[in-house]
Amino acid sequence: MNGPMPRPAIAAPLWLLAELTYRCPLHCAFCYNPLDYAANRAELSTAEWVDVMRQARKLGAAQLGFSGGEPLLRDDLEELIGEGRRLGYYTNLITSGIGLTEVRLARMKALGLDHIQLSFQDSTRGMNDFLSSTKTFDLKLRVAKLIKQYDYPMVLNVVLHRYNLDHVGRIIDMAIEMGVEYLELANTQYYGWGLANRAQLMPTREQLVRAEAVVNEYRARIGSQVRILFVVPDYFEERPKACMNGWGSVFLGIAPDGTALPCHAARSLPGIAFPNVRQFSVHDIWYASGAFNRYRGDAWMKSPCSSCPEKGKDFGGCRCQAYALTGDADNADPVCAKSPQHAEVQAIVMHAQQAQHAAAQQKTMPILFRTDVNSRAISAQRKD
Repeated sequence: MNGPMPRPAIAAPLWLLAELTYRCPLHCAFCYNPLDYAANRAELSTAEWVDVMRQARKLGAAQLGFSGGEPLLRDDLEELIGEGRRLGYYTNLITSGIGLTEVRLARMKALGLDHIQLSFQDSTRGMNDFLSSTKTFDLKLRVAKLIKQYDYPMVLNVVLHRYNLDHVGRIIDMAIEMGVEYLELANTQYYGWGLANRAQLMPTREQLVRAEAVVNEYRARIGSQVRILFVVPDYFEERPKACMNGWGSVFLGIAPDGTALPCHAARSLPGIAFPNVRQFSVHDIWYASGAFNRYRGDAWMKSPCSSCPEKGKDFGGCRCQAYALTGDADNADPVCAKSPQHAEVQAIVMHAQQAQHAAAQQKTMPILFRTDVNSRAISAQRKD
């Protein structure tokens, strides 16, 4: 470790996200995984994951998420779930459902898996299968029934964007029919493949207003039958969100190869050497690494963040978004109206209206689906 010395004020991580693999049977155009994921197949072994889980639990992490890619592609998933339960974590499986058979689900239940988050792409077979570039809608419906059969609390996650934002009512109806407890209507965050497809996925403000009105209508009508979380896209806000509740504050992500990350998309930031659990202890990574201390606190902030009275609430916004939109991760998140680059975000939103018109005339650019072929091509381009 060549970063600052450990500081007592740093709280322990609460949430450990184990990204077990980048392999996935779906090809979603909004996936947050790195564009060059196919070049990274060096996954941690079962023993290495168990060691990470034990170290993080010793630090104080209480919630453990298994994600990917598709975590069900790991043959040792059940073993890791059992170890998570033994260590005292609250365990959450974040899955597309592809590969979740009744045999595996029964085993996970017996081993103590606490929670399952199932993703759909839309409420209709045609759009769901188009957006994932697979034929998986009917399979997902069967998995949803299995999850309820085994008496799990279920979160249904649907990522929203231009193609399905107008289907919000039907998506909520689908969730009600499934007996879902929590419905996450998560508007696309523009990182990874979502950023590459931003021009194709960005909705119009009118779409967003209509969708939010529909959500509020359902909330008033169904009450707590289904708890609906509707997150407004950052690009349409005037103030940034407190990304991950602050860099290196509560979230510790471990990528398939063991790279430790303070947020899902942090690998997109240049010039930061993110430590790997194969070389460093989780304790030293969290408390002493330069990467995790890089944006803690407010000493790093430039104007207007440094003098902003809200810096203790939003922590300057998202570093990955600042880099993607301004080319400098140290800048204020340009979603903020106080940012000198805020007008650029407004221009992107305005261009979405024009893109909708172009799409109607079939002049839009094709979607870049998340595939190994596309990922390898991107890696080759970067090398050139």
